[in-house]
This record gives sequence, C-alpha cells and structure tokens, in this order.
Amino acid sequence: MVVDDHPMWRDAVARDLGAAGFEVVATAGDGPQAVRRARAVRPDVLVLDLNLPGLPGAEVCRRLAGAPGTGAPGSGAEQGPRVLVLSASGEQEDVLEAVKAGATGYLVKSASAEELAEAVRRTAGGDPVFTPGLAGLVLGEYRRLASGPPPGSGDGPEVPQLTDRETEVLRLVAKGLTYRQIADRLVISHRTVQNHVQNTLGKLQLHSRVELVRYAIERGLDTE
Repeated sequence: MVVDDHPMWRDAVARDLGAAGFEVVATAGDGPQAVRRARAVRPDVLVLDLNLPGLPGAEVCRRLAGAPGTGAPGSGAEQGPRVLVLSASGEQEDVLEAVKAGATGYLVKSASAEELAEAVRRTAGGDPVFTPGLAGLVLGEYRRLASGPPPGSGDGPEVPQLTDRETEVLRLVAKGLTYRQIADRLVISHRTVQNHVQNTLGKLQLHSRVELVRYAIERGLDTE
C-alpha cells in the first residue's frame, strides 16, 4: 500500500512497484484515510510519506506498525504491516521519529525505482533498510541512549533463556547485518534466521527488530 499526499507521486510509486511485480492493494492521500484503508486491506508493506494532512506519517506508523501499546483496536492482530518510510526529508529528527514509531526502514525520495523495489522486498522480509548514511545515524542514536541503564533491566540476566545460536544471531543483528548476510555467515537458511529473531523477540518481550538492536547494543553485543 502506498501513502502520499501528492497524487502524481503516489501514482508513480504505485506504478513502479506494480511494474516490479508487487501487488499494490490500495493507496491513500492523507493520514486518517491511510489508517482506515490499511486496517481494511491489511497490506504486508506500507510505503509511507511522513508529511501527510490530517494525521502525521509518524502517527500513522504508530497506529499501524504494531508498536507497543498502539495496536489497532479490535483488529485481533498484534503485528501490523511493516512500514517503509519514503520521504523527501533525510533530517535526523524525522528519521529517528519514524524508527521510534515502528518503521522498519527509511528511504529518501531521491532513490531510484530499482532501489525502492529492493527496499520493499527487504522490508517485507523484515530487514531494516535505510538510505546510505541513515543506518549509522540510527545506530549512533541508540548507542547514545545506551549510555544510560536499560529500562527494566534490574539485576536480571543479560540475555535471558537465549540459546547459543540465538545469542549469535542477536550479535550479528546488532552489528547491522541483514538476515541474508547472517544466513550466509552462519551457513543456515534465511528462514532459520527469521525464526531465531522471532523467538528472541518473544523471549525478551520486544516488539521489533529496532528494539532488538537497541537491546543488543545496550549490552555491548555489537562490539564482540
């Protein structure tokens, strides 16, 4: 599903994605319409602009992406669509707000049609996707936040009930590797990596890969 308030841009993105083999199930031109239509058609990936009338894109993301405490009322589903932000802005504040709202990836509108299609494919698979330079910005912010004590960490175990392989996958996730890169490194399948990540999220009571990266960085796993 494609959400943008500029009709020509929205139609062009939908057309490019359709040409790349994706099924565009809906489009929307403002925030409230995006929330309503996304809850109705339940897309796998939401390509979302941030500057929307009626409701900001970051709030649309919070309501749809399954961020903690923001699930759709009565939807019966804990996890909404994965969100790929497609914005004209590459400002740090906008990028971090989108990620904190639950976005899986962030692409600026200068990206080519081929880059957009690849970003949608990776987002659908759960890989975080960022315009070059923005991934380091996000990880840098989480490292800064990690200088304080992890919320609710107390005196409990650092990696509760994780298997050796889950810890190994977690360490590689924290270093910024994609699922496919992790699969190649560990000589396992892409789906096995996804299963390990999902199991780890459940055990740690986290809700997204972004939270998982922060958890790992807070414990220094990205430097091991």
